[in-house]
Amino acid sequence: GGRLEVELGGSAVAKLNRPPAHVSEVVGVTAAAVVLFLAFGSLFAMLLPIVTALFSVGLGVTGVALVSHATSIAETAPMLATLIGLGVGIDYALFIVTRHRTGIRRGLAPEEAAVQAINTSGRAVLFAGGTVCISILGMLTFRLSFLNGLAVAVAMAVLLTMAAAITLLPAMLGVLGSRVLGRRERRRLAERGPDPERASGGLARWSSFLERHPRELAGAALAVILVIAIPVFSLRLGSNDQGNDPASTTTRKAYDLLADGFGPGFNGPLQLVAEVPGAADRAALDALASEVTNTPGVARVTVLPAPPNAGIGVVQVVPTTSPQDQKTDQLIDRLRDEAIPRAERGTTMQVHVGGITAISKDFASLVGQRLPLFLTSIVGLSFLLLLVAFRSLVVPLTAALMNLLAAAASFGFLVAAFQWGWLVNLLDLGKPGPIQSFLPVLMISMLFGLSMDYQVFLVSRMHEEWVHSRDNRRAVRVGLTETGRVINSAAVIMICVFSAFVLSGNVVAMMAGIGFAGAVAMDAFILRTVLVPSVMHLVGRANWWLPRWLERHLPHLAIEPPEQPGTAGDPAPAPTAKQLEGAARD
Repeated sequence: GGRLEVELGGSAVAKLNRPPAHVSEVVGVTAAAVVLFLAFGSLFAMLLPIVTALFSVGLGVTGVALVSHATSIAETAPMLATLIGLGVGIDYALFIVTRHRTGIRRGLAPEEAAVQAINTSGRAVLFAGGTVCISILGMLTFRLSFLNGLAVAVAMAVLLTMAAAITLLPAMLGVLGSRVLGRRERRRLAERGPDPERASGGLARWSSFLERHPRELAGAALAVILVIAIPVFSLRLGSNDQGNDPASTTTRKAYDLLADGFGPGFNGPLQLVAEVPGAADRAALDALASEVTNTPGVARVTVLPAPPNAGIGVVQVVPTTSPQDQKTDQLIDRLRDEAIPRAERGTTMQVHVGGITAISKDFASLVGQRLPLFLTSIVGLSFLLLLVAFRSLVVPLTAALMNLLAAAASFGFLVAAFQWGWLVNLLDLGKPGPIQSFLPVLMISMLFGLSMDYQVFLVSRMHEEWVHSRDNRRAVRVGLTETGRVINSAAVIMICVFSAFVLSGNVVAMMAGIGFAGAVAMDAFILRTVLVPSVMHLVGRANWWLPRWLERHLPHLAIEPPEQPGTAGDPAPAPTAKQLEGAARD
């Protein structure tokens, strides 16, 4: 009465077992549509960001397919380009549509409101999207072909979403006219005239509360971020395999059967590839096998058969531990530093350690070595751009420190969720493992862009109020009150889109989606809503200080030009009878 158990493994089977294509995208877009409808109260206004994002993402994926004929593109690149393109595409369109609707409610004709929206929020979108593309293309500095293709694909998706937001979206705004407002809003505009739309309600009360207690709130927000960042000290880069799949999948069962039958290391054997030009070297190859057999951490050594006079020899080494175990990494180091040099001594034989496990380790080590320089360059670039944009030393310095805090907290969240397994075990997403090697690079690039995005929208309004009133407390209060709602709405949408990629069945997409969602949540709800305005209240007028000699040498860059009459901060002109009649008729 024996029992035969057959399970299927391999990459081809893993692809077949994934959920139906585009399920995660559909769920994410649906959730975003619900948030947009609640925010706008208008079906047409809700559809505009969705249509813009879907159109640009479709072009982006097609472009990636075309580029793949000219350069190598990673298998995960189209999915990551879709994930990021949907998130930023809906976000950018949301900023512009919100500004357009505000203009109409304040008495502008639809065409004038669209022009104003593109000249203000559209400029900020260009600035934010451009910095995202620059930071993502910064991955080219790693000089790794895998990251090169990924950088090109994601940057292309962001570039096309940005282009659609300032071309396709204004055209659709022109077609819809005042119907971008809900029926109730159009009726109120026709009956009562323009609405100054001064922000009020919960955000106004929160802004006033924060103004009265900046020290306590800053301390609490900083403590939360630091606690979330604690797991970052355990960050371990690597590659996930089918051993990380959910326990119910056939690929995971096949992986476990192989590990039970042949040992944990059988799923990731090492290959010692030796150049053996002479007979003496071939004899040294046998000595190498004996030397490796006696190395701690080695379960089995096999000299693979080779053609006569091949000049190349291969020794397969099966570790006693799994491919993702730190002890396997230590074994690779022992082989390279001790066993192989002893076997090579006195011969012309040269031995290299290969296999998928060694490749993953080397890739992770290379990324880890170059990550600090990459992070420094990204933070430095954000400092310089904000210095030119806001003509202040403290504002960009605060933003740079916030970016570092956001990066540490995001990685800490990712480590706790996937490496420690808190989220993986809670949602039964598979087995905990190391963080995918390229994710920190991609997350830093995206986090830099998103942070710049939110920082620009928040501080530009504060800076505008500061220029008018020279009152720092008022500037911070008004800026947070008037931009907080759109920033929070944008963050909720991005969290919905990114989190939906848990349904993709792809471990890399799951990590990227959850990582981005956590980063956006912390950046928008803790840093930009609490910590940044609290610090700016504490610093006071010094926020806007810039040495005169530096002022003279800095170029002038206007992200969001001073508003004209009829926009925020000025009385709205009385609408014409024709405008009111048109709004009521629509």
